[in-house]
Amino acid sequence: MLADVYFSTPLLVSFADGLTRTFHSVHEALDFLENEWPLRHGERYRRACEKCRAALRRHTPVAIAREAFIAACFEAGMPVQSLPPVWQRSGSGTPPLMSA
Repeated sequence: MLADVYFSTPLLVSFADGLTRTFHSVHEALDFLENEWPLRHGERYRRACEKCRAALRRHTPVAIAREAFIAACFEAGMPVQSLPPVWQRSGSGTPPLMSA
């Protein structure tokens, strides 16, 4: 299995039934595209699958895969919001310290 790569900022996707789901990584987005996607067609859907697979193989930037996933969501009628990074939502306003 390929190592996951994370989005710089998570995405909140809204569904027609009012539910929402947060996507933090390329693998989460690709798994959703391949296994739960409501419309298994469309140019943006195909491009999102392709770009997510390429990002997991480190053949394309994560930002390209993220934008392709957003475009596919809009194509399928699912609004997307960009969430602040986790460290910004903690309330401290500064990133957590990393230990060596």
